[in-house]
Amino acid sequence: MKHLFIAAALALVSLPTLADEAKTFAFGEPAPAAKATRTVEVVLKDIAFEPKSLHVKAGETVRFVVVNEGKLPHEFNLGDKTMHAEHQKEMIAMQGKMYNAAMQHEGMDHSQMGHAPAKPMDHGAHGHDGGNTVLVQPGQRAELTWTFRKAAPIEFACNVPGHYQAGMVGKLTIE
Repeated sequence: MKHLFIAAALALVSLPTLADEAKTFAFGEPAPAAKATRTVEVVLKDIAFEPKSLHVKAGETVRFVVVNEGKLPHEFNLGDKTMHAEHQKEMIAMQGKMYNAAMQHEGMDHSQMGHAPAKPMDHGAHGHDGGNTVLVQPGQRAELTWTFRKAAPIEFACNVPGHYQAGMVGKLTIE
C-alpha cells in the first residue's frame, strides 16, 4: 500500500511536466508522419536553409525531412518572431550550461578547486526533438510532421546562438 501511495504521489507531481510537453500553437500542432499529405525536404547549410521559403495550405499536414549538410549543429523550428526570440534566450542559457558541463573534466577533483560541480544540463521548458523543433547534428537528418491549422505569420528558423541573426531564417506562408 505504501508503494502505491508513493507511485500515485509521483504521478501527480509529474502531471505539470507532462502538460508542458503538450504545448499548443495557434498556427497548428505536431502530427504523426502517417497523417502527412506531402513531404518537403529542408536542407540545413551553415547559416542557410534550402529552400529559403515555404508555402503550405491551412489544414494541410506536412512531413518535413530535415537534412543537415553543414559542419555545425542546426535546428529547424516553426514559430512566430516572438516564439523565436524566446527560444533564442533559452538556447543561450542552455549554451552556458553546456559550457559549464564541459568544464567538468573527467578525472579532475573539483572539490580541490573551491567550487561545486555544475549540475546536469537541463534543456528548460523548450526541448528539442518534439513539438515544433528538431535539432540536427552535422551529417544527420531528422523529421518533423506538422498540421497547419490556420493562416499566421510564421517563420522556420535556426535558433542556435547567432544563427538567426546571421540570416538562418525563412518565411513560411500558410494560405
